[in-house]
Amino acid sequence: WARLVESGGDSVQAGGSLRLSCATSGNTAHRKCVGWFREKKSKGVARIYTGDGSTLYDDSVKGRFTISQDKTTSTVFLQMDNLKPEDSGTYYCASDSTCGSWPDFVYWGQGTQVSVSA
Repeated sequence: WARLVESGGDSVQAGGSLRLSCATSGNTAHRKCVGWFREKKSKGVARIYTGDGSTLYDDSVKGRFTISQDKTTSTVFLQMDNLKPEDSGTYYCASDSTCGSWPDFVYWGQGTQVSVSA
């Protein structure tokens, strides 16, 4: 099992920045891969393999979003820069025991709301 708790969502103007946090806990094996999603079960925004820190991004956010981790606190971050109105939504982090391109993530957080105004 794994528990994930998101935070950091807010309302910002277009061009602004936000940093989302995903605090993870539970079985390490179930947190090998952590991803961020705009809406639950939708196409992923970014994911990180916690073993070696390798990352993957959706084309829509490349160059604007950065996913990273702090292994000491088991927290995964999503730095969101140059935000656009179409980035608005409820952002979820999720984890899984494998990290292919986009695995079928099993464990999900409760979400954090991001609103970007024009």
